[in-house]
Amino acid sequence: MTVHAFVDESARPPRYLVTAAIVEPANVRQLRQAMRGLLRPGQRELHFYKEKPVHRRHLADTIARLPVEVTIYIRSWHRDNEPARQVCLARLVGDLVARQAHRLVIDSRNEQDIHDERTLRRFLGPYPSGSKLVYEHLDSTSESLLWIADIAGWCFGAGAEWRKRIDPIVAGVVDLGGP
Repeated sequence: MTVHAFVDESARPPRYLVTAAIVEPANVRQLRQAMRGLLRPGQRELHFYKEKPVHRRHLADTIARLPVEVTIYIRSWHRDNEPARQVCLARLVGDLVARQAHRLVIDSRNEQDIHDERTLRRFLGPYPSGSKLVYEHLDSTSESLLWIADIAGWCFGAGAEWRKRIDPIVAGVVDLGGP
């Protein structure tokens, strides 16, 4: 089945989390509308860590009822989290190719996007062009489905009550160890 993936990260030393919200193309429009409906007046995007606890609970409970699944990739790190991110991203891309995903959208980190692009080119190079996986970096103000990955990653990293709130949509957790 064709899917799209929307990816955000969360650094919670000593762990680095890359969270992928996996969406069926038929649900994209409905999900974007639902996510934009969660914005408060004057907001252009949702950044979960900036929200007050009461609103965080509402957001987590809302995404847990949406037709989306989330996979979280975890790698530990010490001084520099970039290698951990790239290990997570490479594994994610392998999983997406295996699922015959068509689109990968990664929350942009501006000038640091070059690291992701190198990993993606290196990893996708051996695959035939028939993999059909296209990728792009977008700012979260222009793609509301990135907010799902942001919320789920934060909740998972926070653990306890927060992790339980998103359990219904967590399809998998991939622990990639560490240095």
